[in-house]
Amino acid sequence: MNELILVVDDEPKIVKLARDYLEQGGFRVVSAADGKTALAVARHEHPDLIVLDLMLPGMDGLDVCRTLRRESDVPIIMLTARVEEADRLIGLELGADDYIVKPFSPRELVARVRAVLRRVQGGVHQAGIIRAGDLVIDLNGHRVTRAGEPLQLTRTEFNLLAALAQHPGQTLTREQLIHRLYDVAYEGFDRSIDAHIKNLRQKLEPDPGEPRYVLTVYGVGYKFSDEV
Repeated sequence: MNELILVVDDEPKIVKLARDYLEQGGFRVVSAADGKTALAVARHEHPDLIVLDLMLPGMDGLDVCRTLRRESDVPIIMLTARVEEADRLIGLELGADDYIVKPFSPRELVARVRAVLRRVQGGVHQAGIIRAGDLVIDLNGHRVTRAGEPLQLTRTEFNLLAALAQHPGQTLTREQLIHRLYDVAYEGFDRSIDAHIKNLRQKLEPDPGEPRYVLTVYGVGYKFSDEV
């Protein structure tokens, strides 16, 4: 294991708690207490994953996330004390891979870190190429093209598309998709899948308002259509 995790939080107790449990879990840990320092550490240390607090002095976590996404695809787990769903969805739409609401269980944090890293490092292992109209999904190469043009999907978006595309016509619930993406139990109704679907459609669909490939089954979930 021995992956490097950057923990960004201005509360020393939170940083110490996260560091202790992550190190016990076999990870190496570096930390930063503000946004500008976080960016400097990320650029210098090249962490394998960043745990990023939303509320930071000066440059806040959303600005840090936005800047990081312009520079790299390092996995990001947001820490937030905000309970408003909109705040979490904004972070996901900016490219965060997951989020944890404070106060959090440090064991859950370690589990989420492992789940995101497994998803990033392992990805989708099924062999083959999926074709639907002018869309080509290369499961082994983790590449998607439409009409021969490559689409720049995040890892989460690719794995979400792959999960749906491997079961064309079959409706997958949000809970099933969450389990396939994160392999971690979520409590209650979670809207993170909706945010990722929105991002995916913006890149995938010729007209995101009238999707051809990723369809909503209202009250149930989503399905992939190869009848285009």
